[in-house]
Amino acid sequence: MPLSEEELRLLEQMERALSEEDPKFASTLRGTTLRQAARRRAILAGVVFAVGVTVMMGGAVSGYWPVGVAGFLIMLASATILLGSLRGQRPGAAPHVSSHPSGFGVVDGGRRGRSHGHGRSSGFMDTLQARWRRRKDRGF
Repeated sequence: MPLSEEELRLLEQMERALSEEDPKFASTLRGTTLRQAARRRAILAGVVFAVGVTVMMGGAVSGYWPVGVAGFLIMLASATILLGSLRGQRPGAAPHVSSHPSGFGVVDGGRRGRSHGHGRSSGFMDTLQARWRRRKDRGF
């Protein structure tokens, strides 16, 4: 449902007042600085990954295996940072932590609103569950 003109005007006034009162907080809410920082981090991680490939290949060519292992570890660390920063750029990308009866939190891998075995799942699993129910109802 779209906002009325009065609601849009009030919203713009509140945004202006927030920007004037606390510009740093307003820019954080807009997400521009966080998104730019994540992009810079992703680019830097990509460059470091390429350096890791070079170090690993240098170790393989020279026959000195500790250099190759160090290159692999550099690649692994940079790939982890790269994927984390790319995941941070998507809206709603933070993993959802749900409470478990055992007291431990379960990270749901970014799938919000879904829990395994309870409620709705989507896609492939829905199709399989629907087929299973049809077969069960038919008596197969």
